[in-house]
Amino acid sequence: METPVRTVGRPPVTELGEFLRSRRDALSPESAGVRGYGRRRVPGLRREELAHLAGVSVTYLTRLEQGQSQNASDAVIDALARALQLDPDERAHLFALAHPAPAKPRRAARPETAKPGAQQLLHSMTETPALLLGRFNDILAWNRLGHLLLAGHLDFTAPTRAGLRPNQIRLMFLDPHTRELHRDWATEAALAVSSIRFVAAQFPDDRRLAELIGELSLNSPEFASLWAKHAVKLCTSGTKRFHHPQVGDLDLDYEVLHLPEGSGQRLLTYTAQPDSPSLAGLRLLATT
Repeated sequence: METPVRTVGRPPVTELGEFLRSRRDALSPESAGVRGYGRRRVPGLRREELAHLAGVSVTYLTRLEQGQSQNASDAVIDALARALQLDPDERAHLFALAHPAPAKPRRAARPETAKPGAQQLLHSMTETPALLLGRFNDILAWNRLGHLLLAGHLDFTAPTRAGLRPNQIRLMFLDPHTRELHRDWATEAALAVSSIRFVAAQFPDDRRLAELIGELSLNSPEFASLWAKHAVKLCTSGTKRFHHPQVGDLDLDYEVLHLPEGSGQRLLTYTAQPDSPSLAGLRLLATT
């Protein structure tokens, strides 16, 4: 029998099985309230233990993990999510994998274009670094301060040209400047992969996303290793710790604002605490 190829797209049941196994491996018996007996070969839950906690048969769970069942009910998926102690992002991801949209032929997607209203808002924020991101983290536009903060070594007009358009995740793993810019690069890299893993379940047939993940998997062992962990997390706010080559260390709070059209485009903004060294650094950067 031919072995299924692990991809971002079809078959979604294979992705479902891999995600279930990864979460089972990550949950210790002690955390799940399972008393351990005998020597364990792996630190996570055995398949039998998860089946017992979720109230399903071992045979059925095996079929799910091996991609042989495509009709898991909401009740079963919900029971597995509870047994695995999934957080809201992981739970949403599990349901997306269990109930994917009907498969569509993969076609070359049209390049995304920046929403005019969002672009106007972006450029009106002269004192706030900001980007307009596409659904797969392509940078569709940035304002002057966003460009200076994150990618001053790139052409300012690059986002306007689809062939040269920067991608935030590609920069994270393949661009030396971006790697040096982040004081916590390993943490930021893991968050980036967790976020794109969540998005991948929403667009399992998108050729553009499949090509991006394939490119990064081939060219970055670090990306490939993180991708294999099946971690899932949506990042909507928090703090980024930068070391900028011109103004030094900056601790900036970020917010992700999704556009209402449901296109996946979103504004990413960075702000500094009032009267902080980071605010002084941003103001200095704005004068360069």
